[in-house]
Order: sequence, then C-alpha cells, then structure tokens
Amino acid sequence: MNFEGYLGKDIPKLGFGLMRLPRLEDASAAVDMPQFKAMVDMFLDAGFTYFDTAYGYADSEVAAKEALVDRYPRESFQLATKLPAWNAKTQAEAEAMFYTSLERTGAGYFDYYLLHNFGAHRSAFFDRYHIWEFLAERKAEGLIKNLGFSLHDKADLLDKLLTEHPETDFVQLQINYADWESPSIQSRLCYETALAHNTPVVLMEPVKGGSLATLPESVRRVFAEADPTASPASWALRYAGSLDGIITVLSGMSDLEQMSENIALFSDFKPLDASEREVIARILAELEKLPTIACTSCGYCLNDCPENIAIPGIFETMNELTLFGNERGAKFGYSWETKGHKRRSASACSECGACEEVCPQQLPIRKHLKEAVALFE
Repeated sequence: MNFEGYLGKDIPKLGFGLMRLPRLEDASAAVDMPQFKAMVDMFLDAGFTYFDTAYGYADSEVAAKEALVDRYPRESFQLATKLPAWNAKTQAEAEAMFYTSLERTGAGYFDYYLLHNFGAHRSAFFDRYHIWEFLAERKAEGLIKNLGFSLHDKADLLDKLLTEHPETDFVQLQINYADWESPSIQSRLCYETALAHNTPVVLMEPVKGGSLATLPESVRRVFAEADPTASPASWALRYAGSLDGIITVLSGMSDLEQMSENIALFSDFKPLDASEREVIARILAELEKLPTIACTSCGYCLNDCPENIAIPGIFETMNELTLFGNERGAKFGYSWETKGHKRRSASACSECGACEEVCPQQLPIRKHLKEAVALFE
C-alpha cells in the first residue's frame, strides 16, 4: 500500500465511537446529553474530527444530531454510520435504513458509510438486497463521500469481498494486540489483506471492548514495571495507533475522564518503540500462561454436532473471561456467538460425543460445555 497520500491520511488518529455513550443511570437509560455535548466539545476543541455511529446503536444517531450536527459546521467533522442489511426482512426495509439514518442525524450526507458487520450468515443479505448497488447510487448522488464495510470475520472473506468489490474505499476492522495472532479474529491477517488491496483501515476495538483495560494483576504488573504512569488501555491504544494505513482509531469513550485521557494520549502521540513492543510481547506471554481452553477454531466439531452448538465461539468466550475477567463483555460475547450466529447454546448439548471424536486437540468438549452452562446460562 502507498502510505504517502491514502484516503484519511490527514484525519487525526483518534476517532469517537458513539456506541457506548454516557447514560444517566445505566446502559438502558437515556443518554446523558450535557456530558455527551461536553465530550463532543472537548474532542473537537482538541482537533479531532471523526465520529462513528450506526443505525443499530440505539439512540446514538439522534444524540449525534443534537450534540454534534446541530451545533457545529458540517464541514468541521467527519460522520460515519452503518447499514445492517441482515436485520431487515425485505430489500425495501434495508434501503429505508439509509434514509432513516440521514433523517436521524440531519447530516445531509455521510463522510464514511459502511455496510455493517460482514461475517457468518449476515454477509448474504447485502447481495440478496442489492445493497452494494443501492449505496453506489447514493454515493453518485453525493449522499455518501466514501463507501466501505465493517467485518467481524476472517481474512479469506475480507480478501473475497475486496476482490469482488474493488470500488471499496475503506474497511473497518477489529485490531488489537490480543487479537493480532488470534486464529478466530485474525487481526494481523485482516490488516495485511486490506493493505494488499490498497484499502485503508478504520480500526475498531483497540481495547477489545474494554477487556485490555481490565487485565489480570499478573499482566498489569508487567505494564506497571515498564511505565508506572501509563494505563493498560493507553498501551492498547498506542499499539493500534502505531500501525500504518490507518484512517483513525475508534475509541468508545463513555465519560469525560476517558475522553480527557485519550485526547492527551493522541494529541502528543508517540508510536511504540522496539523496547515497548517487547513489553507487549511479554504481556502476550503472560496471557498465554493463564488456563484457557486450547481450541484452535478449526470448526470440525461444528460439522459433526447434531445440535448446531456454537462450540468454538463458546470456548472463545470462556477464554475471554479467563484472560480478562470482563463478565459483561463475556456474557455479550456468549449471546453473540450463539444467537448472533444462529447457533445453539451449551445447554443444548445431548452429550453424544460426536464433537470429541473429530477434535484434533482431543478436548473434553462435553465437560467444557457444562462449564459454559454454569458460567453463562
């Protein structure tokens, strides 16, 4: 990839992800608009300009209108949102999502617009409803400046999509140091695939949904010894921001304190040096010492399970809980890996043993599924 003048090169590298907005009470309560407006003001005053929302982020688009669009000149920021065609029952319903987002935000146009969340069964809906063609027409009308997609899947699907759709302006990928060599998320392989197609990247989940901010004490100790003034989250953000070909690094900031910390980090951004990358390597080595399930996500068990249980996804979620202790994130991950992928949960296991007969790692799968039931159901 040519890093000299790629799309988004001049956009400041901290982006404001609007999925986890400040709430008045809890996650289901109304947005704390005074605090959100103060966060928007702080973000823009510091010279940052990229905001990311989505059709499916509850009241995020409406809040963006009130806090951002109605209060600042349209040319002073970039606004991105996304269309989840897989959540529509008809083509007309999918197309209507675009116009709903346009109305909710009042933005007039979108600087970056995404086909939302390719992967698993979701991918087929974008072709079935002709969303590529529909959005190309909206781009020709000037309602979209740059068109791309987000992906939560493997590099082979990303390569296929970028080969079939060379008109793609950018992609949004989950990238962080914990997932860099993950066999299921494939951060490195996806990143390298995007660059091989000369496609710049909007980077999401740099702190892995907050998990890299809540590391086990044995792991946090390594960071503290290297730099007692730096938080674990700051290490994760610097790792992400040190990559080439990045449009921006999205951070889902939920309060003014997080906003202040992230602005300070990116206002005087320093890429990781060689010694700091060694610290990250030591962190990964510490994480590998923790007792996780040695599943490689090969998928053989999926082919033989008569109950269609999301075995690799369930084990990945259990490992996330062991590694990072993020119970809320793990419960969400469990629901996503099962219901979100149209597979059944651990309690559906009939204990037939077919999965264990084909498992290359010879894992006691039935035992681990019972453990999953105790943890998540």
